Amino acid sequence: MKQIDVKIFDRSYTLAVDEKDQPRLLEAVEMVDARMREIKGVGKLGSIDRIAVLAALQFANEILGIREEAANARAEAIAAAPESLARIRRMNDALEAEIRRQESLF
Repeated sequence: MKQIDVKIFDRSYTLAVDEKDQPRLLEAVEMVDARMREIKGVGKLGSIDRIAVLAALQFANEILGIREEAANARAEAIAAAPESLARIRRMNDALEAEIRRQESLF
C-alpha cells in the first residue's frame, strides 16, 4: 500500500491505497469534494461535519438505488432464463437435425 495526499473541501488527508485502486480513489475524492461544495452552495450549512454527513447520505441513497436497480435487472434476467434456454435448445435441435440431413447427402 502506498500513501497519497488529497484535499477534500480544502482539508488535507493522507490516505492509504493499493496502487491499482488509486485512480478510483482519486475519482471518489473528486466526487466527494464536488458534492460537499454543491451542498455548501445550496444552503447556509456552516458546519463541515454537517455538510459531510449530508454528502454521505446522498451517496448512500444513490448506492441503494443502484443496488435496487441491479437486483431488479437480475430478477428479470433470471425470470427470462428458462425461455432463453428453451429457445437455445430448439435452435440446437434444429442445427443437429440439419447436420444429420447434410451428412446423409455424403
